Amino acid sequence: MEKLEELEQRLAQLEEKIKETKKRLPAHSTKPPVMMDLLELEDQYDEVFKKIREIKNGNK
Repeated sequence: MEKLEELEQRLAQLEEKIKETKKRLPAHSTKPPVMMDLLELEDQYDEVFKKIREIKNGNK
């Protein structure tokens, strides 16, 4: 099981990658590969966030 610190660190990394990927999105005519990258990063972010929430709820 991953530690809370590691998960929070991973969450911060994913936030940064999501910001960088959004900067690569053009205002018009979104490119499918960039959109796929963004969706994958957001899915990873959601999974890590869910794990963090489960750990915090379990510690109460």
